Amino acid sequence: VQLQASGGGLVQAGDSLRLSCAASGRNFSTYGMGWFRQAPGKERECVATISRGGSATYYSDSVKGRFTFSRDSAKNTVYLQMDSLKPEDTAVYYCAAGTRYPMLTIISAVDYWGKGTLVTVSS
Repeated sequence: VQLQASGGGLVQAGDSLRLSCAASGRNFSTYGMGWFRQAPGKERECVATISRGGSATYYSDSVKGRFTFSRDSAKNTVYLQMDSLKPEDTAVYYCAAGTRYPMLTIISAVDYWGKGTLVTVSS
């Protein structure tokens, strides 16, 4: 599985962005998906995951209520809608895929990583 993330950019606090991650290869529906982020000088952390069928989601406390994770199986694409962005959301965001949902919140459970997309939120 190859993952291609896009949608990052520079925004102001309070703005919104939508990240997309397109997956190529077979059996997209067999993978749980996740979004991780890594801020400068910090460890990579999971911000959201979604189950294979899209019925279950997880959000970290730091983004709960502001971010929404969805998937479109027909397009082999997942989306992270990010609203009410804060400067502390500034990071490189990585798309991830794995079969071991709900353990996908753990880096070691990720089977495939996409290249990151930079999100910068100015105050």
